[in-house]
Amino acid sequence: MSRVQTLTVTPEDSDQRLDRWLKRLFPHLGQGRIEKMCRKGELRVDGGRVKANTRLATGQQVRIPPLPDPGEVTARPKPKVTDADAEMIQAAVLWKDDDIIALNKPPGLPSQGGSGQGGRHVDALSEALSFGYEERPRLVHRLDKDTSGVLLLARTRKVAGALAEAFKARETRKIYWAAVAGVPHPLMGTIRFGLVKAPGHGAKGEAEKMLCLHPDAVSRTPDAKHATTDYAVLSALAKRTAWVALVPVTGRTHQLRAHMAELGHPIIGDGKYGGSGQENLGDGWGAQLGGEISRKLHLHARRIEFTHPVTGKRIEVEAPLPDHMARTWETLGWDPRDVPADPFQEEE
Repeated sequence: MSRVQTLTVTPEDSDQRLDRWLKRLFPHLGQGRIEKMCRKGELRVDGGRVKANTRLATGQQVRIPPLPDPGEVTARPKPKVTDADAEMIQAAVLWKDDDIIALNKPPGLPSQGGSGQGGRHVDALSEALSFGYEERPRLVHRLDKDTSGVLLLARTRKVAGALAEAFKARETRKIYWAAVAGVPHPLMGTIRFGLVKAPGHGAKGEAEKMLCLHPDAVSRTPDAKHATTDYAVLSALAKRTAWVALVPVTGRTHQLRAHMAELGHPIIGDGKYGGSGQENLGDGWGAQLGGEISRKLHLHARRIEFTHPVTGKRIEVEAPLPDHMARTWETLGWDPRDVPADPFQEEE
């Protein structure tokens, strides 16, 4: 058993998750042990309690409690990526070079592990995306489990840090496509509702839902954050549904889903925010669209633009629609070829 240690975060480790940083220094530590130390307050950063996914910053002091010696811990073998999963995740690669991989994440596949997610997620399957490198690529941002589309992974720690900084500085541009209930008016606008986590920890995961606040209330509400979303209607089917492009100016949890719901136009198939209308037997939008369309989330990270941290070139990557959204687009007569890649830029 080791003694209490206090380690300083170096510039090379800045913006790295606490749990990944610990696993690199102490490979015998399991995720469960790290999360338990966080819950008990044994792991501290600059004297404060932290979570396993806390991002570290240069110069921070990390207090590490006594740890078992490597021989005292029986490490569980990592689950092997099956041939089928390896083939699936490799087929999802949209673009790659020596530094970065861009995936078209399938809907239903979590970006990372977590409560109730199990061991099958992009982060675990990235073992199959090494393509000759000793280390597996690292996620630099996330998409919700049921959201599909462009997801970036960095192939080295240095590039991961640079991309993470670019996301934090809002130097990347992401455009999402969604089908929403009804037709927003005006047809182009900006949503500025603040966001805060809903209270409670019920069986339905209420704590994982975000509540919208008037921007003036954000400063008066604990843990609330400002959030901004640009939207543009690309096409509409009468007053029943609309194809919208969304740009998350800020990157908050469930931002696009919560903002569109607050606007009165929830994303189709979003049960958490009121977008599942397949049980509507009257004349509401859900009944008009049909149950098959309303059962799956219609939110897709269509496009990402970023400056390559090594070459300095501006990179643009687009992801084709997932099968369920492609069927909806065909049913409603919408064609991706009919709209500009960046409708906001064209308007300017």
